Amino acid sequence: MAGNNPWGSGGDGSSGSGDDGDNGGGDKPKGPRNPWLPPGSGGKGGDGRRGPNIEDIFRNRGPEGPRRQGSGGPGGPGFRMPQRPGGKSWFPVLVVGIIALGLLATSVHLIGPQQQAVVKTLGDYTRTLDSGLQFTAPFPIESVEVEDVQGVRAVRIPGNDTQVKLILTGDQNLVDLSYIVRWNIRNLSDFKFRVVDPIETVNEVAEAAMRASIAEKQLDETFSGQGRAAIELDVRERMQRTLDNYQAGINVLGVEIEKADPPGQVVDAFRDVQVAEQNADAARNQAQGYAQQVLAQAQGEAEAFDKVYEEYRLAPEVTRQRLYYETMERVLSNTDTTVIEAQGVTPYLPLPEIRRRAQQSQPAATVTAPEGQ
Repeated sequence: MAGNNPWGSGGDGSSGSGDDGDNGGGDKPKGPRNPWLPPGSGGKGGDGRRGPNIEDIFRNRGPEGPRRQGSGGPGGPGFRMPQRPGGKSWFPVLVVGIIALGLLATSVHLIGPQQQAVVKTLGDYTRTLDSGLQFTAPFPIESVEVEDVQGVRAVRIPGNDTQVKLILTGDQNLVDLSYIVRWNIRNLSDFKFRVVDPIETVNEVAEAAMRASIAEKQLDETFSGQGRAAIELDVRERMQRTLDNYQAGINVLGVEIEKADPPGQVVDAFRDVQVAEQNADAARNQAQGYAQQVLAQAQGEAEAFDKVYEEYRLAPEVTRQRLYYETMERVLSNTDTTVIEAQGVTPYLPLPEIRRRAQQSQPAATVTAPEGQ
């Protein structure tokens, strides 16, 4: 096997294998043909031997090579776009149609019933669009921004339930407050272009208004229902005045206090104070009730005395005697002793005892008539 060249005889003139001995001529090289050579290449007879060319390899086997010639696929040279009847290409028509569709899409706007839109021409505000089907110049000449102006938006302060918002009251006490502010858009152009961050503006204005309102109230007022209602109304009015001064285009619908508690560090002491205040209120109410009862009784006695005095002025002797009898009747009706001051009568008579004994002996006693009757 040594010395045999599978590609034919080499430059040193060595022969190939014995199977090629019948070639008959010394002009043709011996051995198998080089598969990397294109057909018909070489010297005489088209069977010459030379090194493969890399450009020929890629030209024959690439996407434009002879293997794809006439295939008609979209990647081969045989693919052609359909043409118009006049022989012209559809490509310009397709480009114009895409551009027209884009312009139409940016020129027609369907705005919802609760929405409005602001139109900016080359970046400057020009007008406001109401709900319905509206038309504008295409983008980028005019741009449209749509907003929901009637929907209610809510801001919770503080934003997290775990956060503590301590506010100082008018009697120098601290209260932990959390509340919700509900608002919507009144003027869309002012809302979009007067303030940089409308939501942050609402947060800051709400906190400032709440602190100012709480500073005018006592601690007990912040816990009572009536006091909370007054604070909520006052905060809403303060916020609306401030936002109107800013020309923010925002309408404050309402403020709702969710929680009003003392700080967590003094909750136990605060509860003890509340219990003591409730006990004091109960004792105060009881004393007031007793005072009213005594006063009513005294007023009734005074009216009765006035009526008796009027009668006394009309008949003093008769009134004096009648008062004496009524007084003695009222006093002696509650005693078991009767004192009689008369001549020949025992000054002391135990009438209740005598009456009791008489009742006990009455069924067995026999009534006898005196002699001579």
